[in-house]
Amino acid sequence: MLPIDRPQKIVCIGLNYSDHAEEQGVPLPERPILFAKWPNTLIGPGEPIVVPAISQKVDYEAELGVVIGRQVKGVSADTALEAVAGYVCVNDVSARDLQFGDGQWVRGKSPDTFCPVGPRLVPASEIPDPQALRIRAVLNGETMQDSTTANMVFGVAEIVSFVSQAITLEPGDLIATGTPAGVGAFRDPPVFMQAGDEVTIEIEGIGSLTNPVVASAV
Repeated sequence: MLPIDRPQKIVCIGLNYSDHAEEQGVPLPERPILFAKWPNTLIGPGEPIVVPAISQKVDYEAELGVVIGRQVKGVSADTALEAVAGYVCVNDVSARDLQFGDGQWVRGKSPDTFCPVGPRLVPASEIPDPQALRIRAVLNGETMQDSTTANMVFGVAEIVSFVSQAITLEPGDLIATGTPAGVGAFRDPPVFMQAGDEVTIEIEGIGSLTNPVVASAV
């Protein structure tokens, strides 16, 4: 069901939209904030997001996913986009109670099924400017996030360059580039996904990624 090859690494960027930082009342980061999700999180279009029994605060996050096309290390921002194979929609599903309770993000970001990707890998040649794409999250037919990748604090080229200074990126690696304002945790009142919900991530030029939400059986 996956529209991409299973990546060796899933590298994620936190607080990378100016409006998302604003809704939390925190300053913009001075450099990209990196965290990881594990490959067990990956599912494709139409596959269910499973709410684990250990979390009651499962959130959606619309993100532009970047798939690396060739090995790259220490690349400059000027040439970083040459290493991009293509783009996908990503839902960086997050268990907020685990994420905030742990004091670091990996466990809250990495339960099984917490990284839907799709609907297909769009070649980089079809996306001339990854910083000019409308991005939305729709929960049960209601638009929750509606922004543009122009609001990224660090653009795709900067992110690929920054990551590659420390981490060799391999073909197939996936970078989730951050989410805009409107996530459930910072709404008043908060909105979290429940069994029976349906969530769609839409990105201009890439398409729509829809997944149902179910409760864990264990």
